[in-house]
Amino acid sequence: MFKKILIANRGEIAARVIRTCKSLGIATVCIYSEADKKAPHIKLADEAYGVGGPKVAESYLNIEKILEIARLSQSEAIHPGYGLLSENAEFARCCEEAGIVFIGPSADVISRMGSKIESRNIIEKAGVPVVPGISYPLADAEEAARVASCIGYPVMLKASAGGGGIGMQIVRSESEIQKAFEGNRKRASDFFGDGAMYIEKVVENPRHIEIQILADSYGNTVFLWERECSIQRRHQKVVEEAPSTYLDELTRGKMGEAAVMAAKSIGYRNAGTIEFLVDENKNFFFLEMNTRLQVEHTITEEITGLDLVAEQLRIAAGHSLNFGQSDVKLGGHAIEVRIYAEDPKTFFPSPGTITKFAIPEGQGIRHELAVYEGSLVTPFYDPMIAKLVVKGKDRNEAIDRLQEALAHYQVQGIKTNIPMLQEVIAHPAFRSGDTTTDFVAKYILEKT
Repeated sequence: MFKKILIANRGEIAARVIRTCKSLGIATVCIYSEADKKAPHIKLADEAYGVGGPKVAESYLNIEKILEIARLSQSEAIHPGYGLLSENAEFARCCEEAGIVFIGPSADVISRMGSKIESRNIIEKAGVPVVPGISYPLADAEEAARVASCIGYPVMLKASAGGGGIGMQIVRSESEIQKAFEGNRKRASDFFGDGAMYIEKVVENPRHIEIQILADSYGNTVFLWERECSIQRRHQKVVEEAPSTYLDELTRGKMGEAAVMAAKSIGYRNAGTIEFLVDENKNFFFLEMNTRLQVEHTITEEITGLDLVAEQLRIAAGHSLNFGQSDVKLGGHAIEVRIYAEDPKTFFPSPGTITKFAIPEGQGIRHELAVYEGSLVTPFYDPMIAKLVVKGKDRNEAIDRLQEALAHYQVQGIKTNIPMLQEVIAHPAFRSGDTTTDFVAKYILEKT
């Protein structure tokens, strides 16, 4: 096992990784930007080094500086967390070349899965269902119109690179296609340096359900059940739960087997997630693969009893999985909500100083925190400041605990999305499990 690792991230995920490292006796090194000089993760790590200015390009995306700190601190490995450099193939390759273990898959796998067009081709060849559409980049808006006409409207215009809903738009008629194509290609090019676009058929009223996998270097791959991530706004997940209320045992098994097959087809190693869209007839289609730890990994931990960060570290250190598929048991129901520093109506970020911060405690409640009372929430980073995770013996108990916890969650000095989360959880459609990807637009935004 490693003696010391560097965490190339910030906020709650940095604190989360540090916690597991402490339990395993691994020393930790963290980095911080000028804006994060008083961030909680600095106090938790054994060593901390400034990495640059407040903007991510000056600090948390500065590969050369991060590797310099890793060498200076004699770190054996780097955990990238999620976001930032976690799915950056160049960073993984630079770590490999520097003789530092990247805690994740190989640079080649990250690169192949980072292109939605290439990953679609790979997964389709592996025999995993994909959404009807094309698996090559569109030349121009005219070709987009021809393809859309053949597939049939509505279609989803998608950027091959990046994520977070950028460069992605539903197009319902030919009159919309040219403007949508040019606008999304420009956004994708500006954000990701790659304007390649492709088209898929829109799956009506889908569920967004993902399968967590673990794979070691010895050919062992397991799936750790599924997470329902359909409650989204602007293609960003807001509420996640495990397991899904929608899947029957047959479909669950087929999706798990498909995820394992997809991972094995690319020689995947470490923790990863295969995301699917599931239609009204329980047909499932590959959406994308995330080659990193997910924000919502916590709910998988709650229902399986596994520590996914610990498993990542063991795999990266060369150990094999010490359990098989039949050993992965499902227990209880878990729900995670993301607490954002943002206006609950407009979703605009709400930076400022947190003047009061009080969190609920009790049975089945877990917190992952990036702030404390007195913290300054800056405009430089993702506005997620915390995650609230609850577990119950069943879904109804988990919802009841979540409602109670949200009612006693206090954040003052900034706006948060807690009122919006309370509205989602209290809605009868959520309680009944009617959680398709249009939930927020259908039940919440239409009231504003």
